[in-house]
Amino acid sequence: MANYWHPFADMAQVSAGGELVIAAGDGAYVYDEDGRKYFDAAGGLWYCNVGYGRAELADAAAEQMRKLCAYSNFGPYATRPTLDLADRLVELAPMDGAKVFFTSGGSDSVDTAVKLALRYWAERGQPQRDTIIVRQRAYHGMHAAGTGLAGIPDNRAGYPQLLPHVEQVSYDSAEELAATIERVGPDRVAAFFCEPVVGAGGVYPVSAEYLTAARATCRDAGVLFVADEVICGFGRLGEWFASGRYGLDPDLLTCAKGLTSGYLPMGAVLIGANVAEPFFAEPGTIWRHGYTYSGHATAAAVALANLDILEREQLIPHARELEGEVTTALQPLAQHALVDEVRSGVGVLAAVQLAASALADRPGLPDQVIGGLRERGVLTRALAGGAIQVSPSLVTQTTDLKLLADAVTGALDAYGT
Repeated sequence: MANYWHPFADMAQVSAGGELVIAAGDGAYVYDEDGRKYFDAAGGLWYCNVGYGRAELADAAAEQMRKLCAYSNFGPYATRPTLDLADRLVELAPMDGAKVFFTSGGSDSVDTAVKLALRYWAERGQPQRDTIIVRQRAYHGMHAAGTGLAGIPDNRAGYPQLLPHVEQVSYDSAEELAATIERVGPDRVAAFFCEPVVGAGGVYPVSAEYLTAARATCRDAGVLFVADEVICGFGRLGEWFASGRYGLDPDLLTCAKGLTSGYLPMGAVLIGANVAEPFFAEPGTIWRHGYTYSGHATAAAVALANLDILEREQLIPHARELEGEVTTALQPLAQHALVDEVRSGVGVLAAVQLAASALADRPGLPDQVIGGLRERGVLTRALAGGAIQVSPSLVTQTTDLKLLADAVTGALDAYGT
């Protein structure tokens, strides 16, 4: 019987079948306790952008810990790595005059953005702006606010309404967004939350035209545009941020994962100058929000070293090159009888969508395919709707993608047509 309660797990099944214990990693690969090697097609959990085994990140953590592991950043206090990282992120931010608020991870970042959007309108004398608009299939973390925003129905199941005023629209219709703002009333809508590519909901890229239109709709209505880049940030889409790739100029931007490549937990919210202004202007006001580990010194030191690697090794341009190679390797799978489509074409991010007819006949097919991949030396997971996640590290090479495609083909063939 397992003592550790795993996230997103059938614990009866885990207790009966046991865990696969991952013991080491190197580049785009990990190893279990028995020494077996696996290509990590999920990049940990969308986060290991620079790959595993980076001694310089361990060294950055050790050096900072020897000096000062961390100190509270509440009030006027700060640590040097925290300040340096904030400066670095402002340089990279896809909006001018940004401020940075640090969190412990992506779910923290989303909750921070929700609270800040609501508090911003209160500071502007419009507290009635308390409606948040989200998209179907969206994933915004698993804290209370993020669960309340979820566009994945299973993630909300069993909970009461966690946020009082949430409207949901199609993930790819700017017209529906505009109509919803008009129906609710622009003077009652606080913010629109948008993943530039829907991630855990199945990896659904949208057109640049949709993103541009959605941003313009929010700007015209005076609604805050929140780009949730917890997955998309730090090179995943071949740019520092997806918002930069698409020219979105968001009011708020949430990030985490690739900020440290998962070497330590950390997240951030980049805050546009317009949103920050009432909190920074005299006579000033205290935003009573923060986390014990906000701006953690050791995590910040690791993040700085991680950003150095992304720049020095030109992993972000490499990700843009991999974009086409991911499509070349995976698109032939769309011809398989057990596959409806392959969604790719934007960065190092894709999904192999299992056929609806096969899923109806065999609800356990996603887990079977994941098990078949594991037998063939590939680790990843099934997403909402029966899609297979593809989000390897940015150090992935063409040969790794061929291994992945061959493994998926083999796993599918093992279950017939």
